[in-house]
Amino acid sequence: MDARLLDVLVCPLCKGPLVYDKAAQELICKADRLAFPIRDGIPIMWEDQARTIPVDHP
Repeated sequence: MDARLLDVLVCPLCKGPLVYDKAAQELICKADRLAFPIRDGIPIMWEDQARTIPVDHP
């Protein structure tokens, strides 16, 4: 994932910062508890494609 792209991408719902999880290939919004997938190097920033992160997840 390009570091410059990470600097400009925000959560499409709350416009908050995203955390890159390299191992899972996801961009995580901690505020909305959503993980947006990265497929073939392209972040998929659609809410219906995001995985909900459980409340007990660190």
